[in-house]
Amino acid sequence: MLKASIFNKLFIFELANNHSGDLKHGINIIREIGKACKKYDFKFGFKLQYRNLDTFIHPDSKGRADIKYVKRFEETRLSEKELKALKDEICSAGFMPICTPFDEKSVDLIEKHDFSVIKIGSCSFTDWPLLERIAQTDLPIIASTASATLEEIDQVVTFFEHRNKNLCIMHCVGEYPTKRDNLQLNQIDLLRERYPGIAVGFSTHEEPDNIDSIKIAIAKGAKVFERHVVIESKKYSINAYSSVPSQIDKWLGAAQDAYQMDGVEEGRYLITEKERNDLKGLKRGVFAKVDLKLGEKLTKDYVFYAIPCQEGQLVANDISKYIEYILDRNLKANAAVNFNDLKIRNLREKVLKIIKELKEVILKSHIALPEKIDLELSHHYGIDRYEEWGAAILNCINREYCKKLIIMLPGQKHPFHYHVKKEETFQVLYGSMDVTIGKEVKLLKAGGMLTVERGVNHDFSSKEGVIFEEVSTTHYQDDSFYEDKTISSNKDRKTQMTFRSDWLYEAIK
Repeated sequence: MLKASIFNKLFIFELANNHSGDLKHGINIIREIGKACKKYDFKFGFKLQYRNLDTFIHPDSKGRADIKYVKRFEETRLSEKELKALKDEICSAGFMPICTPFDEKSVDLIEKHDFSVIKIGSCSFTDWPLLERIAQTDLPIIASTASATLEEIDQVVTFFEHRNKNLCIMHCVGEYPTKRDNLQLNQIDLLRERYPGIAVGFSTHEEPDNIDSIKIAIAKGAKVFERHVVIESKKYSINAYSSVPSQIDKWLGAAQDAYQMDGVEEGRYLITEKERNDLKGLKRGVFAKVDLKLGEKLTKDYVFYAIPCQEGQLVANDISKYIEYILDRNLKANAAVNFNDLKIRNLREKVLKIIKELKEVILKSHIALPEKIDLELSHHYGIDRYEEWGAAILNCINREYCKKLIIMLPGQKHPFHYHVKKEETFQVLYGSMDVTIGKEVKLLKAGGMLTVERGVNHDFSSKEGVIFEEVSTTHYQDDSFYEDKTISSNKDRKTQMTFRSDWLYEAIK
């Protein structure tokens, strides 16, 4: 079986009955379409249709000219030898040979003729006897979905998935030709979202001069494309939904244009020097708001942002809560702040290390957390001493009542403090903690509870690590009074971020 990568930028030309029962005419179509493809670097397939007319048409209906498809199929009948000649011409022209069977005997013939891919037409999408026979082959499968319900598509996809088949499903509208206002191209999005991991394509029956739909289909992520083809002939007519070589050339050119505009498929695109330079002049530079002295930390109160910025200047985009800038020389008000004026300390690695340690505790606890929640890292004596003095606070809700989840790593302490407005109750969910109330130390293990009333001095610490719930009255930002006055004067004792529960199951980067 060919790999799934076969279903990527695969363009299929459908011959159907456009050979008009004339082997030479069919070969000419293959050759002329082949010429139109030469300048395009895509994968190309050419598709035939097989019907065993001796059994496909009911005996009582054979020869009837009043039944459209009976008349059409009988008039364009080719022998097995002629069908094999068309298949061989497809291979000689460099196309991948693809075939649609409409009955079980035709599947036998497809295997005998050694086609590379088997295609299921929309009319056969839920023809279960035929699908059972197709599933017995080792061939990749492309299936068109015109007029199928979502329930039917679910059933067919599941049927082939359970049999480990290499499958592509095609959005298709079974109107010949399909008018622009009924192309239903948003169905490509629906199929891609509903069946992740399965290639989705677009089988087109629009008017041959329409080259807009291929661009839209490519932009929506379709991987395989199919179009009916024909050549001009005095002897044979052209139907309203088949394309001649010049139209195929324009169709493929539109596809190539779409791929160029879409750009890279995976990862971030390579940013050009021109793009960097074009945007650089619009970035706001960092300037001193007041006279600044050597050794001062750059904070938002000390700077302003404006254009133009100069080469080597700090810009607003460089300002981050994870980066500390310390002045390495004196600066006058309105002076540009340049990188060579600064000592830089990046705290991101430290924060990521803390998050990884918190992740380990949470996973061990098996406590379920909300999908998204505000996280506050308290580091009372600076983030460098977080493992000694600190706690992680998950702020769940703060109304007339308040709930927080507090995580302490093994060996962490939270310093003495009290609240004037807030009364709080602690309940340990995992691990254990020591709580000092006044001069009394209480050990709380999992399930243990303790209420701290307003104005009562307390601290807490954990030897093994702990997760506890704090339920309280409303929390106020200015309602924590520390015994060590230097803590309250430390403006950088909190790091705020959003906690997402998917961090628990993904690598922290």
